[in-house]
Amino acid sequence: MPNLKGFRQYSEHDVINLFSYSGDSTLVYKGTAVKVVGGLDLGSDTGGIEDLGSIGNSYSNTVSSRFGVAAKVAPAGGSDAVLGLTLMDVRELDENGEKLVFNPRKAAEMGVVVSGQAVPVLTRGIVTYVGLTGNAGASVYLGSNGALNTTSTSNTKVGKLLSSAAAATDAVLVKLEL
Repeated sequence: MPNLKGFRQYSEHDVINLFSYSGDSTLVYKGTAVKVVGGLDLGSDTGGIEDLGSIGNSYSNTVSSRFGVAAKVAPAGGSDAVLGLTLMDVRELDENGEKLVFNPRKAAEMGVVVSGQAVPVLTRGIVTYVGLTGNAGASVYLGSNGALNTTSTSNTKVGKLLSSAAAATDAVLVKLEL
């Protein structure tokens, strides 16, 4: 369960807002390492937008389509080419089981995006990450299913630790080097 905490130092020029999350997005945590699985089709007439279908129930003589970003990212793992870390959670439901697509203000207050919306992806910077152990200066590698670790030296290197953590529940500073 990767997770970013409050302290982050980065430039907005290092954040990509062109991709939505692909796959089961019932809950994707911020700090998940992602790879590109469906790029932008700049030659299409849709302008990078896709029809996500009905937002709820369908009724005759009504149209309730929902549109979203066509370019997709998915969790990276092993030796995948990493695009970056997600800066926001991707969720469908709030804590009461209500669909966030019907309450965008609450989604914004929670700091989450709904599937189909562009999820900000950080490509370079310093973040506080929970879920890593190791000493300052240790290399950080891509783990499985979008998580990071400090042990898989054969996997893609994504950065290094700037502080030490003895337990996986401790927060540690990570410098992303993608």
